[in-house]
Amino acid sequence: MEEMRLGRTDLRVGRTGFGAIPIQRVTFDEAKALLRRAYEAGVTFFDTARGYSDSEEKIGYALADVRKDVVIATKINAADRKAFLAELETSLRNLKTDHVDLLQLHWPKELPDPDDPQSSYAGLVEARETGKTRFIGITHHALDVARRAVRSGLYDTLQFPLNHISSEEDLALVEACREHDVGVIAMKALSGGLITDASTSFAFLRQYDNVVPIWGVQRPEELEQILALEADPPALDDAMRAAIKKDRAELAGDFCRACGYCLPCPQDIPIPMAARMGLLLRRMPYQRLLTEEWQEKMARVETCTECGQCLERCPYGLEVPQLLRKMLDNYRAFLAGS
Repeated sequence: MEEMRLGRTDLRVGRTGFGAIPIQRVTFDEAKALLRRAYEAGVTFFDTARGYSDSEEKIGYALADVRKDVVIATKINAADRKAFLAELETSLRNLKTDHVDLLQLHWPKELPDPDDPQSSYAGLVEARETGKTRFIGITHHALDVARRAVRSGLYDTLQFPLNHISSEEDLALVEACREHDVGVIAMKALSGGLITDASTSFAFLRQYDNVVPIWGVQRPEELEQILALEADPPALDDAMRAAIKKDRAELAGDFCRACGYCLPCPQDIPIPMAARMGLLLRRMPYQRLLTEEWQEKMARVETCTECGQCLERCPYGLEVPQLLRKMLDNYRAFLAGS
């Protein structure tokens, strides 16, 4: 697999990374089969997080015996240094290692004060000084915070949603990271499932030699598709550019990226799916979204009390209750016409 340099870390990683959010939804042995297949195919960069339920444990279960041959990144969201370091100890136990290669602050609401000895940033630095991580980074969804993190010079890497429907402002982060020698990790390469042709996003992101996408994988066929693209990278040709233009036109404006930070919902509304339902029905095989189970889940939108929790948590500032009602109307109109 072709390798790249991950910013000033000088880590050499394969240009296709493994995003380990989806392996929460499979068994330990199914996760091991996926992780080992990826490793054997040349994937060396594996990204997880303390907050991804048992994802870290599954990586430890699958890759502990080849630890020296892989680059492991994890993320921690904690309010202060003490909590951060406690979470790190749990991560290291889960991953069956004495250190991670990259430790990232996981979507802090604001950048922590680097001069505060009790801040989460102080926890990051202490982890590096004690050898429990080699490098430190940050993940975020808010453009202004990401920009400030890159310019601060305090972080070795930035993880941010990037794909071919990203705005020009978001994509400008790639060049800013190059200027500051910050490694770029692209999450949401398929925009939470709204991008249905992986080859388009793959070709688009491959043009940036300082970006490693982490592809979320849950099923063997998904992994094989990404590995096939890595083995024979598609060209960013006129046909691809036309597809990108079409996707950007269809997905212009505000839409849910399925980051999941709005959850849990007190009314148990599946917000990341419900808030995109009108788009998903047009862009995915829709039959599985019209089952009695999904009709019941979408009906929960009517129970929204507008408590405001999702509004406070959404990193994109979406008017979530309003968007949910719109998607429910779209859903029922689709049902009526199907």
